[in-house]
Amino acid sequence: MAEALIETHDGQKLAFRDTGDGPPVVFIHGWSLSGEIWREQVACLAAHGHRAITYDRRGHGHSTKPATGYDYDTLADDLAAVLAQAGATNATLVGHSMGSGEIARYFSRHGGERIARTMLIAPTTPYAVQTADNPEGTDRLIFDHLVTALRADPKGYLAAGAPGLLGQAAAPETVKWALDLAYQADPGALEKCVRAFTETDFRSDLQTVRVPTLIVYGSGDMPSMHANARRTGAAIAGSRIEVYEGAPHGLFITDRERFNKDLLRFVRS
Repeated sequence: MAEALIETHDGQKLAFRDTGDGPPVVFIHGWSLSGEIWREQVACLAAHGHRAITYDRRGHGHSTKPATGYDYDTLADDLAAVLAQAGATNATLVGHSMGSGEIARYFSRHGGERIARTMLIAPTTPYAVQTADNPEGTDRLIFDHLVTALRADPKGYLAAGAPGLLGQAAAPETVKWALDLAYQADPGALEKCVRAFTETDFRSDLQTVRVPTLIVYGSGDMPSMHANARRTGAAIAGSRIEVYEGAPHGLFITDRERFNKDLLRFVRS
């Protein structure tokens, strides 16, 4: 595995890992986590003749943690920098939760260049906040309360969210591992990212995704994720949805054997 730093257009440094050889698969992690969360998928793909690329979003993991740049235009440009500097072409993009927005905005902003297919896991797209023309969204006050709780006690907030990511029966060592990754993130960045993924409207972005797309979510995830998957699928022509019965938000961790098989099958389709 080669570890390096990718430089963004505004001079930030993104921690980047490149493992294996073959057709590339690029992973975009969810809110608060880091590229290390994909370790089981990286090992699986490398063992089966694929190149796995992970990176830490700005403000997360071992990447630099600036005060600004957490809007999706900038985050999509960061993804573009990773793809370009890695020389990744004909790639599969895999985005979890917040990472689905980076994929959607990458397609509308960069034309889907370099991408052969996409997988969206428990997507936060198409539009989280409730507005007059988005009645299925969530009341903005609920997100305001989340930000207030996060600001008051970042570690406590992250720890309280672990069961939603990993399920109620997760092994203590798995919970500790995931939280240790989350604790590396900058609290200010996390707050700005919450605002970004809840308040950004991706409805028109999704219509620009014109490659084979698989949307996966767990039936044990929060109800809004079920609606997100359905609405995201409706917005991407020809996409397919697969449900993991009983799985939580981080199904690629809890159901990794099934997920890894599905991932390998999809990247070879």
